[in-house]
Amino acid sequence: MSGSPSNPEKNPQFWRTVKSDFREGGHFRTLARDFKDIREFYLDDERKARLARMGSLKRWFVQAWWLLKMMFFRLSSTRRLLLLLGIILILTRVSANNSNSDSPVLGLLMLLFVLMLELKDKLLARDELAEGRAIQYALMPETSPKVPGWELWLYTRPANDVGGDLLDFLPISPQRFGIAIGDVMGKGLGAALFMAKLQATLRALAADFESLAALGEKINRIFQRDGLPNRFASLSYLEIAPGNGRVRILNAGHLPAIAIRKDGIEEMPKGGMALGLSARARYGEQQIEMAPGDLLLIYSDGLTEACDESGRFFDDERLLALLPQFSGRPAAETGQKLLETVNRFIGEARPHDDLTLAVLRRMEKT
Repeated sequence: MSGSPSNPEKNPQFWRTVKSDFREGGHFRTLARDFKDIREFYLDDERKARLARMGSLKRWFVQAWWLLKMMFFRLSSTRRLLLLLGIILILTRVSANNSNSDSPVLGLLMLLFVLMLELKDKLLARDELAEGRAIQYALMPETSPKVPGWELWLYTRPANDVGGDLLDFLPISPQRFGIAIGDVMGKGLGAALFMAKLQATLRALAADFESLAALGEKINRIFQRDGLPNRFASLSYLEIAPGNGRVRILNAGHLPAIAIRKDGIEEMPKGGMALGLSARARYGEQQIEMAPGDLLLIYSDGLTEACDESGRFFDDERLLALLPQFSGRPAAETGQKLLETVNRFIGEARPHDDLTLAVLRRMEKT
């Protein structure tokens, strides 16, 4: 029914839309954030450093010129010529002061045509990314998978339309359940495709390996063979069993898991190399025994590297200071409180990295 002419989504009313836009509010804050995004996208660190050494007036003009120039060179050749010709036609009318000339109208139409082409490209890309995001969500596990004797809470949030973090739950057998968190270098579509390969590889191999160390080495060889230069991924893969407090862990370059116990916090040791970095990488299997009521936190660096508007990181120290208050609490409550704290810290800043959490709690014996 998407082609129906009576659909208000497909046939918006112009003035009603404009009025709604005015009522929405927050436009100056949005513009300031959008300008910051443009600056981050178009200007490299060297240019930002040069701007910081300039006076305010000179910085304003130089920055405007650099942004316009970078935008101009990002256009296709045909669109660059149309944009340049449109600007010339508008300026010709201004300099000649000829009220009978149609050149400014033609110039404006050219500028609008270029804008429409760029918007069309963006909308097509957005639709494709939306489909990719829908597929990603379809492959993700439910928030609270069921394992006898355990309480699980899983969460992931991409920074962009699609993410490069892996989150998965693998019911391998009645006595083996796997939880995986991975972090692919980079963000966006490329990282998402690499992550999908990691998820498919892990699902295909996990049941065939009793040894997590051997599993890590096999996955690493596959990524070393099939991977792309300068593209790698970290992985934290855990296995638990019903009614058993032992957690087996494979850590391939990922952040160490953290146990929240009644008597304090315990960080697991660092693991081996990230997947895809070296064919000679070797991995070991870590184990930790969880008592009833203990929590285990596994997360991606999107948690500790979350930035507020001034560029400060949430950081490891802040996280470790926060965790003792969650001792003995349910897994879902712990995860949600962590997210609320991080979101308050970030404020209006845009997330710059994917954020993924897994919280495991050994249930009290009844």
